[in-house]
Amino acid sequence: MLSLDQAQSQVADLVAAAKRAGADAGDALYVCNASTQVQIRLGQLEDVERSEGEDIGLRVFVGTRSASVSSSDLSAFALDALVERAVAMAREAPEDPWSGLAPEDRLLKGRGPDLDSDDGADPSPAMLRERADAVEAAARGVAGITNSEGGGASASRSVIAIATSHGFAGGYSSSGYGCSASVIAGEGANMQRDYAYDSTRHWADLEPADLIGQRAGERAVKRLNPGKLSSGEMPVVFDPRVGAGLLGSLAGAITGSSVARRTSFLLDRLGEQVFAKGIIIRDDPHRLRGLRSKPFDGEGLPTAPVDIIADGVLTTWLMDSASARQLGLKPTGHATRGVGGPPGAGTTNLFMMPGALSPAALIADIKLGLFVTELIGHGVNPVTGDYSRGASGFVIRDGIICESVAEITVAGNLKDMFRHLTPANDLEFRRGTDVPTLRIEGMTVAGA
Repeated sequence: MLSLDQAQSQVADLVAAAKRAGADAGDALYVCNASTQVQIRLGQLEDVERSEGEDIGLRVFVGTRSASVSSSDLSAFALDALVERAVAMAREAPEDPWSGLAPEDRLLKGRGPDLDSDDGADPSPAMLRERADAVEAAARGVAGITNSEGGGASASRSVIAIATSHGFAGGYSSSGYGCSASVIAGEGANMQRDYAYDSTRHWADLEPADLIGQRAGERAVKRLNPGKLSSGEMPVVFDPRVGAGLLGSLAGAITGSSVARRTSFLLDRLGEQVFAKGIIIRDDPHRLRGLRSKPFDGEGLPTAPVDIIADGVLTTWLMDSASARQLGLKPTGHATRGVGGPPGAGTTNLFMMPGALSPAALIADIKLGLFVTELIGHGVNPVTGDYSRGASGFVIRDGIICESVAEITVAGNLKDMFRHLTPANDLEFRRGTDVPTLRIEGMTVAGA
């Protein structure tokens, strides 16, 4: 793994070489990920894995023609060949009037904010094993747990650096830690599985292993002896760990490429009421120790917090430079990219602001409803917004979460679901995309 300074020097040198080889412009991206993972099953060490990989990508422009190439070989000979191949490919590529680097006047100037994303810790495999042992033991210790898919702990570090031919050079590093357990309750045909995990940027921030394991075990036991639920139209309440997927569908619908291709169910809705009044959905790339925090985007533009939904109104598209040019707008600092292709657009730390009601108060008036804890399949149409997912969870009767249910389908249309959504007040930052408990009125439930 290169140091941050070495990585920034490497991408700057690669861009300079591309210019000498005949490219009109170009940018380069270096990514290195190193990780150690320990897996325990039934109290025995099952796997210890160490991986480290580094890749470098070069994108060059000859007029409005462009090409992207990448390599995991960073030797001088390999990088010389990479430059030669990239420029030759670009000369033969079709013209694209929208392609090009980000506007020079919008690039990040100076150092970006310190996001405290790298704690510098390096837990040993023995420390990871101790945590993996503890999380699985706690999960297996819950009464009713009969088997285990394992407990795990991991530690990783990443270095990212970007340079462009028109003046940007930057990089950042981040650490990452995880702990998880997945266990099985019951016997024979009455077995149920569930899991729990935690992910952080700092080792010291990881939730205690026994709490993660206990949560996994209790979730699995609660799912035993699932029944059926009669079909009908009713309120559906989404647990935060599955409700976050609704924001993923929102983000996909407002990327510049989807809008430019006219393949979004929110087409032409910019500046309009999409959610109920009071709803705020924020993308915050500057959250300290956030799982997706970053000081600049994939094109070198500065990142900044933004309310994508403000008081229920859609305020912005998420645009890289190419889609912004196509739409006649400005890039928004949401460019994402890998080493092998042009940028796209996406979110960072995306979340919905909490509402005023507790989860108990949110469901108190529901006579018959469904509390969803797991979703199955990918039944979301990004063009129409039609939504249909397999689900399991618990029946809500007279405001109380009751017995478990399975083999259910929940359906609706995201445009209607967004307008009839109410958040609870239990938001926690656990993932890259976070929501509180969500209630949606009038969904179609297909059960028994």
